[in-house]
Amino acid sequence: MPPLNHDQLKFTHPWPLSLPPDPIPGAGKAPVRLSRILVAEDDAISRELISSRLEKWGYEAIVTQNGLDALMALRKKDAPSIAILDWMMPDMDGLEVCRRIREVDRVLYIILLTARGSKANLLEGLRAGADDYLVKPFDKDELHARILVGLRVMALQTALLGRVNALEAGNREKLATAFFDS
Repeated sequence: MPPLNHDQLKFTHPWPLSLPPDPIPGAGKAPVRLSRILVAEDDAISRELISSRLEKWGYEAIVTQNGLDALMALRKKDAPSIAILDWMMPDMDGLEVCRRIREVDRVLYIILLTARGSKANLLEGLRAGADDYLVKPFDKDELHARILVGLRVMALQTALLGRVNALEAGNREKLATAFFDS
């Protein structure tokens, strides 16, 4: 068999993948609401800084002060698809929120915020169910970049789920047609 050339290895997506444009700070236009993001932070100053930054970037911030309120907000039908969770919070810490959300197989992108910067802490957070991990104090541009990664991942998951549902519906239709035609 002859070797493949680069042109034969091109891959095209069978469905369109598109994301909203990145919000451009100071562009002079009113921000477009891109996504709802849950912020669970017990420190009032940090909570205000994160939520105001999110709103400046054009996101809708759903704000909670503890892990239990965060879990309740994430279990709602119209829950945000991205959550920024502080590790240390009253009532329930961010790790426990991650674990409980993952138990019910909820599709959610979780960014865990913490002052704990060791490799062991990072691994513990990711094993609990966080998708990303950011050590305090963090750079606002790095937070925004990680949110954009989360949006891309969620867009891909949504597109994949839509494609799977379409394939399953097509298979059911073929089975029904085959059953009634025989």
